[in-house]
Amino acid sequence: MMPPVLITRPGERGAVLADAIEQRGFAVELLGVIQLEALPEDPALRSLWLDIDQYQKIIVVSPFAADCLSAALDRYWPQLPIGIDYYSVGSATAQTLHAKLGVRVHVPANSGEDTSEALLALPSLQHVDRQKVLIVAGDGGRALLADTLSARGANVTRASVYRRVYAPPDNSGKTRLTQGNYQALIVTSGEQLQHLAKWCNQAALNQPLIVSSRRLATLAETLGFRAPTVASGATPAALTAALARACNPPGTDVDQGT
Repeated sequence: MMPPVLITRPGERGAVLADAIEQRGFAVELLGVIQLEALPEDPALRSLWLDIDQYQKIIVVSPFAADCLSAALDRYWPQLPIGIDYYSVGSATAQTLHAKLGVRVHVPANSGEDTSEALLALPSLQHVDRQKVLIVAGDGGRALLADTLSARGANVTRASVYRRVYAPPDNSGKTRLTQGNYQALIVTSGEQLQHLAKWCNQAALNQPLIVSSRRLATLAETLGFRAPTVASGATPAALTAALARACNPPGTDVDQGT
């Protein structure tokens, strides 16, 4: 039996990714090292939701952040305020916002590039002087969006609506990471990669690693991973395509010529 592809994406999105990988002929094992927890609503956050109509632009960085935002708007705004432009880093987040709020969402021009850098390249985010911009995100994470838009003159507020809770891999996961006993490892955030690197011995560092951006590839190389494969984005389609490039699916034969 071929060893599995290891993934870290939790919840429903993890199940969708696992299904896409299995359709390519690979076995999948979820490491289960991360959970997403909505943060309790304090008075400051409640006040922000009540005043959300004052913002010209709202940027949502992940599907779980979109879930939290839609739940808050359902509580306080029976009818959505008008005049707000919505943005998301990736297509999965945009789909969540459209499904739950019915809004049109601006995404990076290159549909396969789910990065903050690509979003910041949009023409409508170049001239934001004196505009009020709300970023809905998890606790921690990168400050690139806020810093760049502030430098462009925007009045930026960040709403942290959830946190990531990390746990060690279970015994099976630890063994696989220590021994490198897997087909490939798929990681889509720097925090995940740094967390998992604690259990990766040299055998694991030599195994295929699939990452969702060149920034993560650079981090992976500094952590000792050999030649990570960069997917065109963080979608299941992009990640599975990169996996297929890095690893021949089971049952395939590469013709080496004669």
